[in-house]
Amino acid sequence: MKFCGHGPAGEHVAGKVVCTNKKAYHDYTIESEIEAGLQLLGSEVKSLRAGKANLRDGYARIKNEEVFLLHVHISPYSHATYDAPDPVRERKLLLKKREILKLIGKTQERGYSLIPLKMYFNERGKAKVVIGLAKGKKLYDKRESLKKKDTDREIDRAMLKYK
Repeated sequence: MKFCGHGPAGEHVAGKVVCTNKKAYHDYTIESEIEAGLQLLGSEVKSLRAGKANLRDGYARIKNEEVFLLHVHISPYSHATYDAPDPVRERKLLLKKREILKLIGKTQERGYSLIPLKMYFNERGKAKVVIGLAKGKKLYDKRESLKKKDTDREIDRAMLKYK
């Protein structure tokens, strides 16, 4: 996991990943991914730049043709002067209307969820989140993906051994 930080002379280093949701790839089959902006408060942005966020329990919900990110924990900024926001508050996602309508159609199908996969700062310094349209895996699917991962790892080791 790479943290967003500052380069020499204090300038902002952009394009760094703040946090990823590794558990989502284990628990869900990701059908597609959509990049969205986040509506944040100033102290939340500073906390994200320090790498203090957790996507593990998060999900997105559509209300009144708007998409909201729920249960994503962004720790309060330690140097904030007053009035720190709730760490797990609802945060609005900034998407185009066409993308929202497409998501509404997909999430009304049985079994689909919107799961945050990655949070990062783009080259312009804007906080972005990648939302995955996901379908939950059954226990046997999880076991199958773990077996595939193990066999792929063994094949890679064997290939390196003979090079």
